[in-house]
Amino acid sequence: MATNKISLNNIKQDFTIRDLQNISEIKAHTIRIWEKRYNLLQPKRTDTNIRSYSHQNLTKLLNISLLNKNGFKISKIAEMSEAEIIQNARDLAFKIAINDEAINSLKLAMFQFDETLFNETYNKLLHKITFREVFKQVFIPFLEQIGLLWQTETLLPAHEHFISNLIAQKIQINTEKLQAISSNSKNTYVLFLPENEIHELGLLYLNYELVLRGNHTIYLGQSLPLNNLSYFFNSDRKITFVTSLTIQPYNDHIISYFNEIDTILKDCKHHFIAIGKKTNAVQGSEFKSKILLYESIKDLLKVWVIKMHTEIL
Repeated sequence: MATNKISLNNIKQDFTIRDLQNISEIKAHTIRIWEKRYNLLQPKRTDTNIRSYSHQNLTKLLNISLLNKNGFKISKIAEMSEAEIIQNARDLAFKIAINDEAINSLKLAMFQFDETLFNETYNKLLHKITFREVFKQVFIPFLEQIGLLWQTETLLPAHEHFISNLIAQKIQINTEKLQAISSNSKNTYVLFLPENEIHELGLLYLNYELVLRGNHTIYLGQSLPLNNLSYFFNSDRKITFVTSLTIQPYNDHIISYFNEIDTILKDCKHHFIAIGKKTNAVQGSEFKSKILLYESIKDLLKVWVIKMHTEIL
């Protein structure tokens, strides 16, 4: 598959040493030593002598970090040409591709908009572990790190959109493989995100887990107002609604949001599952309908595993 071509217009090109530390997990002190002793990076300096690093500096540091963590002495790396550093890092990324090293490779793919590196890393992982393990052991920790980079204003939307879309594609491909097998399940799950909510990777993966367990799912996707669900609310068939709350609804609206759901479902046999830390705002509330709250997808999956184990016994 050809590498995605993305314009670097409006892409962040200048990084602070703190940005580099956050992304590479190499201490700023170490970065300064590598600069001074081995001339590995050449930052620009402001009039007040503050370092400013280019996008090329960042990707080079990620490559150096990958090599250094896997047995390459920094003195040997310093003797390599730019092309040799890139080639050795890519070869190593393709070879090992597991957990921390895979996450580092995904960072490189994200900041370089390198779809080929992403796919090679992913495919190497699949030779060693299952897709479910890839998601739980690699993608989830990676996405958590992306969240931290957002908080430090190190990432731009272009970076997150690029990598999120690639991960979404993998979830959808694996879900489609499962859906090719017909299901006789009587359980119907309707998955959606609240209005103005667009962060759907978690919900996509949950859809995969439901299909894997033989359930019938209807995936409605992003930004759906509650009134758009009226067809399902009025269904005679028992339905479990599933949503994920990341940034919506806003804190001052979340209680009224759940009160509206409670009013709609109080006389129905439907269930409603809401996932996300924002559900903490309504934990302990006494609902008249069947509303279940979980802080994370991991918490919900744990409950399902226990339930399945109990049913088997």
